[in-house]
Amino acid sequence: MIYRFDQYAVDDREFRLSAGAVPVPLEPKSLRLLLYLVENRNRLVRKQELLDKVWPEAMVTENALTRSVGQLRKALNDDSHEPKFIETVPTAGYRFIAEVSVADGETIAPPKPQPHPQWASPQVLAWIAVATIAAAGSYLFFFHHNPKVLTEKDTVVLADFTNSTGDTVFDGTLRQGLSVQLEQSPFLSIVSDGRIRQTLKLMDQPADTKLTPEIARELCQRAGSEAVLDGSIAQIGTRYLLTLKAVLCSTGDTLASVEAQASDKNHVLDALGKTASEMRNKLGESLSTVQKFDTPLEQATTGSLEALQQYSLGRRVSAGAHYAAAVPFYRRAISLDPKFAMAYARLGMNYRNLGENVLGAENNRKAYELRAQVSEWEKFYIDSHYHFVTTGNLEKAAQVCEIWAQSYPRDWVSRVDLADAYSKLGEYDKALSEALESVRLNPTAIGYESLFHQYLDLDRLNEARLTAEEAQARKLESPVLHYGLYRLAFLQNDATGMAQQVVWARGRPGAENVVLDLEADTAAYSGKPGQARELSRRAVVAAKRAEETEVAAGYQANAALRDALFGNPAEARGRAADALDSSNGPAVQFLAALALAFAGDSVRAGTLADDLGNRFPEHTIVQSYYVPTIRAQLALSRNDPSRAIEILQAASPYELSAGGRLYPVYVRGEGYLAAHRGDKAAAEFQKILDQRGIVVNSPIGVLAHLGLGRAYALSGDKSKAKSAYQEFLSFWKDADPDPDIPILKQAKAEYAKLN
Repeated sequence: MIYRFDQYAVDDREFRLSAGAVPVPLEPKSLRLLLYLVENRNRLVRKQELLDKVWPEAMVTENALTRSVGQLRKALNDDSHEPKFIETVPTAGYRFIAEVSVADGETIAPPKPQPHPQWASPQVLAWIAVATIAAAGSYLFFFHHNPKVLTEKDTVVLADFTNSTGDTVFDGTLRQGLSVQLEQSPFLSIVSDGRIRQTLKLMDQPADTKLTPEIARELCQRAGSEAVLDGSIAQIGTRYLLTLKAVLCSTGDTLASVEAQASDKNHVLDALGKTASEMRNKLGESLSTVQKFDTPLEQATTGSLEALQQYSLGRRVSAGAHYAAAVPFYRRAISLDPKFAMAYARLGMNYRNLGENVLGAENNRKAYELRAQVSEWEKFYIDSHYHFVTTGNLEKAAQVCEIWAQSYPRDWVSRVDLADAYSKLGEYDKALSEALESVRLNPTAIGYESLFHQYLDLDRLNEARLTAEEAQARKLESPVLHYGLYRLAFLQNDATGMAQQVVWARGRPGAENVVLDLEADTAAYSGKPGQARELSRRAVVAAKRAEETEVAAGYQANAALRDALFGNPAEARGRAADALDSSNGPAVQFLAALALAFAGDSVRAGTLADDLGNRFPEHTIVQSYYVPTIRAQLALSRNDPSRAIEILQAASPYELSAGGRLYPVYVRGEGYLAAHRGDKAAAEFQKILDQRGIVVNSPIGVLAHLGLGRAYALSGDKSKAKSAYQEFLSFWKDADPDPDIPILKQAKAEYAKLN
């Protein structure tokens, strides 16, 4: 290739510089430097990039670069103060600014002539023809050798911006802003922060390692990605120069490069948005989708660099599942910009992940109110979580996620949320399909958590185990996965496996309380309510220590329901009252109200059921699971089993909901027993025993054996009845003394009558 500029020509095959027909002597490194600058003309080439490309085999300082640039200027008769060829960008690098013509052959177009009276002469017309052919050849060569390199299967890693301004407000902030801009693209797929943390672990690097171009490129190769986006910001007087470069992971070759200038600090985010849009098009995205999904960065996030920086820190922390630690960053972002919609949305989801659903609902509501000008991707995120957490309308949440997944087919977040919606609706096959797709698109800890629990809910325990092992092999540390492993160990009668998770959780804020509550349910399942109460007490203390008030109230309400089911109404009423004093979250209120209904406090339970129905008119689980279950148990308390069974028809579509533990099925079984319909009752209790992956260690999982024995006895099948009673009593062979568990005393008396 021969490059011509002014009177000079540089030949990369012959490796020489000439002025007309006269060779210009240059040292090899200086000539290599010139070639690289010319090949990357009109682009700021960073000093480090030049050192890497021109001196790849040696460790040299910037002095070598400065010396070579000086030699080039001398050879080209160029003035550093008024450059014609090589412009210096202080502290940043160099830019080749002259007009260049390119030819690939022996016939080289002469330099462009100056205006002359003989423009119309045959010689001039001939030169125009030659120049046109050369230019056309150059155009065709450029587009032939610079295809749109990325496809819809490729992924991209975002490196941290190189910040030479000295202003720390840009640290992390520009990368986050770029991420927001690129998330709008249905074409590009950005490697998530969670997966970056995972890959850094595989590289034996700390999770918060700065993603320099070198680290990002290695990470890119390990993650199986195609390219790294490497940005930089430099200050020139009062102006700021932003440069964004796409580099192939495998070779380090530059795919595309864009620049934008900001007149001052307040316009940096606007300049960043422009570079992102231009880069999207250069990497192969159609102009139509770039234009359609290109909300300005200041609308999509915030106009405040300081708020965006806090938001960025929150994203980095929460990517490691440290949700409590991320909360202060999001709150500071909101204090800096009270209209920052996505900060409210992320804060809401962090609270939800911590089990603080009331706070989650409040913040997601605020995000929903502020969502008018956010990007399309962010609108999907905000809308879906508003319906998940605030209104609780799972059908609407699923509809939003379905459209989200169609609009952004490469987005994994929508798939995880869709799996969550389907599992709560009891549609587990659909949930599994979406979880598998999310892991295929982006193997993150959250995706593996979802996939693991879909297998667990479907009672496909071996596949759940393999999923957990694969996640751990990828070094995807996840508290939720540890809780799942405890449940899996319980279902496989693996006491050692459960003990391992207890040891893991000990002393971990936000995790110890969860495992203590799981241990409490396991103790109750084994007929040890005294031990269960103590474990629940410790779980409540640990949750309050972690400032998880609603979670602590949930543990108290769960303990109240256990006591009520075991026949200890006084303890149940006291614990339910304590729970309700701390929180009126929907799950807390449901468990407490159901406990009160079993414990005989019909008035209080009825009031709570009415309040739930009125406060959450759209909430799918409240309206079609919680309220019908409470009211059905109240009907049983009035000795009206027919009414109880009728009320529970509303719960039928959602009774297998993930996390619901099948309480409507249990109450229906009790209703059929009260109605003396043993065959129907047996079918309900058997349904509980067949859904072990959903019920896990809930007390009704063991009480269903007793219910089944009673149902068979009612039907006159003494053999099956005795077998079911024996199964129940075997679970409680080491139970607390009979007086502590009234239901055990009753069961032993009933079994004695069968014999």
